[in-house]
Amino acid sequence: MALWKLHGNGRTVAPGAVVAPDERMNWGATVAIGIQHVIAMFGATFLVPVLTGFPVSTTLFFSGVGTLLFLVVTRNKLPSYLGSSFAFIAPITAATATAGTGSALAGIVAVGLLLAAVGVIVQFAGLGWVDRLMPPVVAGAIVALIGFNLAPVAWTSFREAPLTGTITLAAVILFSVLFRGFLGRISIFLGVIVGYIAALIQNEIDFTPVADAAWIGFPAFQLADVTSPQTWSVIAMFLPVVLVLVAENVGHVRGVATMTDASVNRSTGRALIADGAATTLAGLFGGSGTTTYGENIGVMAATRVYSTAVYWVAGAAAIVLSLSPKIGAVFNTIPPGVLGGVTTALYGLIGIIGIKIWVDNRVDFSRPVNQYTGAVALVLAIAGFTMQWGDFQLGAIVLGSVAALVIYHLGNAIARLRKTGADDGGPIPAVGPLGGDPL
Repeated sequence: MALWKLHGNGRTVAPGAVVAPDERMNWGATVAIGIQHVIAMFGATFLVPVLTGFPVSTTLFFSGVGTLLFLVVTRNKLPSYLGSSFAFIAPITAATATAGTGSALAGIVAVGLLLAAVGVIVQFAGLGWVDRLMPPVVAGAIVALIGFNLAPVAWTSFREAPLTGTITLAAVILFSVLFRGFLGRISIFLGVIVGYIAALIQNEIDFTPVADAAWIGFPAFQLADVTSPQTWSVIAMFLPVVLVLVAENVGHVRGVATMTDASVNRSTGRALIADGAATTLAGLFGGSGTTTYGENIGVMAATRVYSTAVYWVAGAAAIVLSLSPKIGAVFNTIPPGVLGGVTTALYGLIGIIGIKIWVDNRVDFSRPVNQYTGAVALVLAIAGFTMQWGDFQLGAIVLGSVAALVIYHLGNAIARLRKTGADDGGPIPAVGPLGGDPL
């Protein structure tokens, strides 16, 4: 495991320079930046347990433990914070409602094991096979449907307090366009604060659980239920989440490599293994699944400090915070109106990330195969299609993901065999140079 060497004088970063993963600032600055990373991830990480009903302290605990585990598995070469993944919200919500929390945790474990297995393959075989199995039109559809499938959940919370929900939503949007840099990246967190104040003024918050909670205590742990027959009927709806986690981890590694050293890309397989291990550990004992966090990438870009030392500080700080039940009780007081407002934006943004994959890769939607791959998958997810055989049920996320894969690959095979021109012909050619007139 690499040791850290002091960067320059340990106090400043020269213009154009960055603090590499194996370097560090002086310990005072390192601790301060580590705490800043905790603040950056906190706004998004606490939302997942609040929305799914999981204990906030438990999720925070495993995000800290997962971060430290990630650093060990990646041999201290890849800076990253593992926070709660929003991709788990839909399957956890559905699984908890139909089979209970224990079965939902088993689904998280299944995702973690599969992600780790993908990481092992990537470590030895590279990423090419993933791109062939899930090209941009399929990947974008699956990511988008995970977000849009949650739309009814947002409305359920929003309608309980429409005024509070509207204030929260407006604040999130306003802060995202009003501020630049770090404050702009935490617009969701700031929106929650504004909504919370609005709910407080309207007497929508009960502080009794906060008063009753202890200041210090261990998080509430719960074992995953891998023996119940209902568990196996819900695990399938979790598996598409693996695609999202692969995309997030690969994007994170490439982002760090771009800013530091191209050799960081060699850690891609280890990053997937590490996130898989952290997700498995969290699911086994009552926490939510983890992923690398864009919020923390933003902090690194702003500070130009990519030292893994600050993430050891951040992971340890998260664990310390998780040992206060009172902090968890405070977050559990967030009322439905606030959650409805913030999730209206949040779930839509998850869907937009999928659409951005289409745009970035210039998917040709004049081709029928691409049209139906996206169209059918999204309608299945938004409408909430289900299929059931006895106690075994397939939810909308599974059906939409399977539909996208089958329509794309089978449709392409038929179209190319028949030479109809309905197959995916690759990205649309660029019209002309950026910023110039078309040629």
